[in-house]
Amino acid sequence: MPSKLLTINLKHTKTMEIKAADVMKLRKMTGAGMMDCKKALMEAEGDFARAQDIIREKGKLVVAKRADRNATEGVVATKVVGTKAYIICLACETDFVAQNEEYSASVNEMLELAVAADAADREALLAVKNAEGHTVEEMVTEKSGQTGEKIELAYYARIEAPYCAAYVHFNKKLGTILGFNKEVPAEVAHQVAMQATAMAPISIDVADCPAEVVEHERKIAVEAMKQDPKNAGKPDAILEKIAEGKMRKFFEENTLLNQCVVGEKESIAELIHKADKEATVVAYKRFALGE
Repeated sequence: MPSKLLTINLKHTKTMEIKAADVMKLRKMTGAGMMDCKKALMEAEGDFARAQDIIREKGKLVVAKRADRNATEGVVATKVVGTKAYIICLACETDFVAQNEEYSASVNEMLELAVAADAADREALLAVKNAEGHTVEEMVTEKSGQTGEKIELAYYARIEAPYCAAYVHFNKKLGTILGFNKEVPAEVAHQVAMQATAMAPISIDVADCPAEVVEHERKIAVEAMKQDPKNAGKPDAILEKIAEGKMRKFFEENTLLNQCVVGEKESIAELIHKADKEATVVAYKRFALGE
């Protein structure tokens, strides 16, 4: 049975016939919509290589036009390979695009490229090339052309530790990778990763909490003490001691090892030590869309 034909009118009244199968082939090659593929084939006069270039150029135009848009939706993905763990987020404008299977496939493809190249950071990943010789940066741009939305590599990180774990929330909008100084039971690692994803600690422990954050919180605590009428007339040294108590509370709530396990009284450190007294978390990266 002869292939179904699409008749396309070209510029200057030139007409050519393009097989529907060719449109589908270009769609599979690029991930672009059917209409975009037809238009690209029309402009390229059936030349597939040129048609792909046209679709990529469209992506660059979309990026330029939508540069001021906010890409607050997207997909977070993680992968653990031996003693290394990787996390990536490809952001877009709408949940409609983020929920598309082809979009998730693109995220996973970029993640696999990151793993294969063992990319050290976001800039290194953007320069990694796929089998067709296109960089991840070009792949992101092409995805903008396919979706008509602002697409960006919002986040990428890699950690290395003797034992790694990862967790992505079911909505794929936030996730965590963790590294332990030694192997721990998988269920413990999973629980700690879930805790970090849900509770968003700012650091692993007190010692690695950013100095500027500690200073800022301490100033807030001291000022709050001074504003409290009950503390009127108390020396600054006394107020500092009271503030230290508030800082301990801050660290308990905002550092991973000192946080209480959700729904329990024991801390994350205590949970880990029940499995192995020498075990602890030594690496931690978390990302959440919209934060």
